[in-house]
Amino acid sequence: MRADRLVAALLLLQTRGRVTAAELAAELETSVATARRDLESLSAAGIPVYPQAGRGGGWSLVGGARTDLTGLNAAETRALFLLLGRAGTATPELTSALRKLVRALPATFRADAEAATQAVVSDPAGWGEAGREHPVPHESLQSAVVRRVKVRLAYNGQERLVDPLGLVDKDGIWYLIADTPKGRRTFRVDRITEAVITDQPAERPEDFDLAAEWSRTVEQMEQRRSLVTAEVLIDARFLPVLRSHFGRHCEVVATEPGGRVRARVAAHMPRAIAEQLAGWGAMVEVIEPRSVRDELARIGRELTSRYAES
Repeated sequence: MRADRLVAALLLLQTRGRVTAAELAAELETSVATARRDLESLSAAGIPVYPQAGRGGGWSLVGGARTDLTGLNAAETRALFLLLGRAGTATPELTSALRKLVRALPATFRADAEAATQAVVSDPAGWGEAGREHPVPHESLQSAVVRRVKVRLAYNGQERLVDPLGLVDKDGIWYLIADTPKGRRTFRVDRITEAVITDQPAERPEDFDLAAEWSRTVEQMEQRRSLVTAEVLIDARFLPVLRSHFGRHCEVVATEPGGRVRARVAAHMPRAIAEQLAGWGAMVEVIEPRSVRDELARIGRELTSRYAES
């Protein structure tokens, strides 16, 4: 979890006084790019962490090396605990760690720190949806990634021995990225029916960057989801709503006379586009392709047949 790394990075800085991104990456078993982003996040949050270029440089905590948090002022303390507090309710271990960090603060700062950890609550469930829980294998998979050992997975009725590379939380749904004998794969964790941690060492490419790999995975998945495109005409004031429906699969093509815009939307099949546009009625006009127009006409006929007055 990223909050765990931020705490560890801060404590390492307090212990050593100065570290390079490469040294931090080695300590936390992450890529150099990830370690650098963590340091930049601490700095952006208002923690007095600054880089020094040149030979013998690195990242340092202004005020010198310390073994506690007494070097932070009130504003810096609030910034740190607000940053970490967003994940403070995720696990009992992280909650316990935050309590210990609060106790390490000067008494005058503790109230603000405790308030900051409770200022933000993360609720991944949408309106009308039930809350999500972490899948059962989540904790063991995280341990396997950190320990760099192979995992035997039962997934979609098949057994696979994989080298786990990292876990990704996307809107409350967890994914495991792993290397397999057939290449790199992405597994949805809630579809893993069993995960057995082995003692066999896992292979991990030295240049592996989890964030970059996930970005490539998302791009590939989004491309598969957008095999069909349609051009539509819509009043410009409704464009933000259309974008909220289609996300990244909505782009403006041109501005038309009369305050309308021509937009391009995409989905994995014509029916999926039509189903999302059907509720708009006459507010949206599909210019092309014919397949989407035909699907809309079919939906219209079905609704008319069922609900039209006899």
